Amino acid sequence: MKLYAVPAGFVPATSFTVIIPARDEEDNIGNCLHTILQQQYPSHLFEIIVIDDHSTDNTPVIIEQLQQTHNNLRMIKLAEVLKGQQLNSYKKKAIELAIGQANGEWIVTTDADCAPAAQWLQYMAAYIQQHQSVFVAAPVVFNNTGSFLSIFQSLDFMSLQGITAASVSAGFHSMCNGANLAYHKKTFYEVGGFKGIDNIASGDDMLLMHKIKQRYPNNIGYVFAPEAVVSTAPMPTWKRFINQRIRWASKADKYNDKGIFWVLVLVYLLNFGILFFVFTALYSKWMLLVWLWLIAVKTLVELTFMLPVARFFKQEGLLNWFALMQPFHITYTVVAGWLGKFGKYQWKGRTVK
Repeated sequence: MKLYAVPAGFVPATSFTVIIPARDEEDNIGNCLHTILQQQYPSHLFEIIVIDDHSTDNTPVIIEQLQQTHNNLRMIKLAEVLKGQQLNSYKKKAIELAIGQANGEWIVTTDADCAPAAQWLQYMAAYIQQHQSVFVAAPVVFNNTGSFLSIFQSLDFMSLQGITAASVSAGFHSMCNGANLAYHKKTFYEVGGFKGIDNIASGDDMLLMHKIKQRYPNNIGYVFAPEAVVSTAPMPTWKRFINQRIRWASKADKYNDKGIFWVLVLVYLLNFGILFFVFTALYSKWMLLVWLWLIAVKTLVELTFMLPVARFFKQEGLLNWFALMQPFHITYTVVAGWLGKFGKYQWKGRTVK
């Protein structure tokens, strides 16, 4: 996949509203906002709307302090809008409210624990102005802290990002991440916004992308460039990591396009089958050899795919851990996939079914 470059003579003309839902993010929101406010993009062409989702820490205080020196930063307090109303997807409601107040022609979403590259908006605008896209995805990378859990998440997420870039560019699959998305505000309303998916806790990114792709199948783009990367921190504990992945897996059967669903089922069954061989291998040397062969083939095939992805993110060193992580990755895929369909999870202090 060829790296995208800003065309010579590019003149910024696209107006953005960057939307950031935030709940108890006092440790991250300041850095996130600083990296966006310092973008190498004309300040009159972008604004930021942060939606405070019932924070109990100093998140709104930090935002209010920055508002005093930046007139393109606004905050919506979700608690004041909902007035005690209970929802299953607070994030979608937060984004929907912010879009309703957005002045920008294009909506850009990211998360409060993210930090975009300095030319993020410039590359988004250049791609949008050069192509006829109505929805654009871009890369996200985990900051590796060096711990076993961090390495595991970084490898897992890197593989997802590689699949996302390849599938979006090929135009046959609906994958993206809400930490780095852009879509035309008019298009959001054309497809009915989150209507029909607003009762699903997750899916403010991929399910929306799927709705837009159904209407505009040839107008989905991907900005494959280091300058468009958004970085974020991995989950600090195994519990939070598993809950995050269960949340992601919970939307697997919500696509109208059952082709996507069956691809996910096939991936799940492959991992389940390999995991099943672990138990049969305890009673048969022949089955042990079959299991080892499956692991070896899976590792080699995936490494071939992962190498250019790791080079793009400048994380080639992580591939030294790839084979070791295979058993853990297979197990978590099976567990998270099952609980995503039949279980519930904790997220931001809320229990979601």
